[in-house]
Parts: sequence; C-alpha cells; structure tokens
Amino acid sequence: MTDMNVVLKRFENPDELREFDKEKFELVSLGGMTIGRATYQPGWKWSEDVGSAMNEAYCHVEHVGMVVSGSATAAMANGEVVEMKPGDLFYVPPSPHDSWVIGDEPYVSLHFMGAAGYGKRG
Repeated sequence: MTDMNVVLKRFENPDELREFDKEKFELVSLGGMTIGRATYQPGWKWSEDVGSAMNEAYCHVEHVGMVVSGSATAAMANGEVVEMKPGDLFYVPPSPHDSWVIGDEPYVSLHFMGAAGYGKRG
C-alpha cells in the first residue's frame, strides 16, 4: 500500500545545507526529488566561489530552475552568455559553464534538476 500522507517542507528547515563564502544552497527531498534554493550574494561567481574549492574552472551540472529574485548569468564555455531575471524558467545543459550575479541584489533561484549534485565536494 502506498503512503497517502501529504508532506510539507520548507527551505527554512532544509534536509541539507551547503554553504560557500557568498552562497547558500538549501536542499529539500520531496516526492522522490531533490529541490534546491540557491541564494548568491552580489559579487558571487561560480568559478571563484564554488569551483575553486573543488579545483574546477566550470560547473558541469545540468540545471532546470526558476529565478525568484535578482539577476545572474549562465556563461557557457563556448562564449554564449545569457542573463536570467526574476520569473525566468531556465535550462542549462551539462556542458561547461560559469555563472555570476549581476548587480547589487542577491540572486535567488529554485533548482528542480541538478540540485542533488550541485556544489558537492568529492
């Protein structure tokens, strides 16, 4: 028999928290998925604030998500740079990419794919 209980969770009480210098990544496991909420402070750049701790120049995680607030880039290794703004739903392929916050407002996004492996050390 299947469990028929409704499950409610909040990012304020995540199942896992990954923190870097200018970043907080809260993870919640729900319905067989791992969903993440990323909060990046102004001046955050993936290659410097996450990648350097993992000895990686680029992120290789596939992302599907939605921008809640602030703006950031998805900067592909091939030179393509896309700005992501509040309300945008995004897909970033697993090919090498960097990212950084634009402006002086924190960037917040929800991640529906790629959250489980993001920023995970070794």
